Amino acid sequence: MNEIIAYWLPHIGKLGPELWECLKQTMTMVAVSGTIAWFLGVAIGILLVVTKKGGLWEKPWLFVVIDKSIDILRSIPFIILIVLLIPVSRFIVGTGSGVTGSFVALVFGTVPFFARQIETVLSEIDKGLIEASLAMGFSVPQIILGVYLKESVPGITRVTLITFVSFIGITAIAGAIGAGGLGDFAIRYGYQMGYRDMIWLTVLIILAIISLVQCLGQWIIRQTTH
Repeated sequence: MNEIIAYWLPHIGKLGPELWECLKQTMTMVAVSGTIAWFLGVAIGILLVVTKKGGLWEKPWLFVVIDKSIDILRSIPFIILIVLLIPVSRFIVGTGSGVTGSFVALVFGTVPFFARQIETVLSEIDKGLIEASLAMGFSVPQIILGVYLKESVPGITRVTLITFVSFIGITAIAGAIGAGGLGDFAIRYGYQMGYRDMIWLTVLIILAIISLVQCLGQWIIRQTTH
């Protein structure tokens, strides 16, 4: 077994500890930035649905502000966005580099895309359910929680999985310009130093992470679809 590992992964012996550290950095980015981005994305997606014309809380000016802000942020390439947000990162988290410095950029890079996905999912809710809830005297928060979110769990899970794949991709980009993580590891050792086995190992680890999350997401979808 050791001979097989030595043949296919000749550099794992000396780089294994650093690979493990980079994996932990990526998981930290996913846990912190991903969680914040998920909650913000859902909240903004809800605002887009309820404030648009004909929504439960119709506020055309607020809808236009949020809608245009999302379009602007989505149009900026992430590698440029992360540089532009360095001063903001320094102000919020005290640093513009490393894993901690990547949190702000990762959130800004993910929320616009995810919020738009949430808006699409919530917009597909049967309008009859909304009208029936209003007729029964439900308040706006009750309809949001009891109808929009409750009925959209499979759809929200589905777009969360799509966004997660994209999120892993931008953590790799963040790593490539100094945020650490698997992206940084792959660039330094796989590309700059030519250790091809480390690039393939990094790819396999990322695929394993995505596959595990997708399996969990599919299970949630099966359990909540009715």
